[in-house]
Amino acid sequence: MAKSKWNTVKDKLVLVEGWARDGLTDEQIAHNLGISIQTFYTYKKQHIEFFEALKKGKEVVDFEVENALLKRALGYEYEEVTKERMVRKDEKGKVLTDIHGFPTYEMVVTKTVKKVATPDTTAQIFWLKNRKPKEWKDKQDIEHSGSIGVKKLEDFF
Repeated sequence: MAKSKWNTVKDKLVLVEGWARDGLTDEQIAHNLGISIQTFYTYKKQHIEFFEALKKGKEVVDFEVENALLKRALGYEYEEVTKERMVRKDEKGKVLTDIHGFPTYEMVVTKTVKKVATPDTTAQIFWLKNRKPKEWKDKQDIEHSGSIGVKKLEDFF
C-alpha cells in the first residue's frame, strides 16, 4: 500500500495558498507538491485546511480581477509617461563618462500626458450578465396567452 504524502503537503500550506494567489491551476499546484491530480482532489475533500488554503489564495486574485474588470467597465484616467535616454552631464554641462571614456546615459521623463480609457462595453455586458442575469441574459423567456389556430389555405379562397 502506498504511503500518504499528506504530512509533506500539510507543511506546504502557505506555499499552496501563494500558488493559488499567483493563479496557478490545480494541476500546476499538484505538480509542485509532487502529487497526482487525483490525490490533490482527495486532499481537497478530506483535509479542510488544504481546501481553505486554496480558497483563501484564490479569493485574493479573484478580488483583484473583479476590481480590474469593474475599472475597465467604468473607464478610468491615467498618466502616460514618456522617457528618453539622455547623456548624463555634470553641473557645468560636461558629459559624464564611464571608466572606459564612453558617455553614460540616464532615462529622463520628457513628457507626461493625461489619458482616459473609455468604458469598455464588452466588460460592461459581461459584468451585467453575471451580476444581473435575469435582466441581462441573452435568452428571454416570454409567455404567450391565447390560442394558436391553424387554417387550411383553401378556407381563404
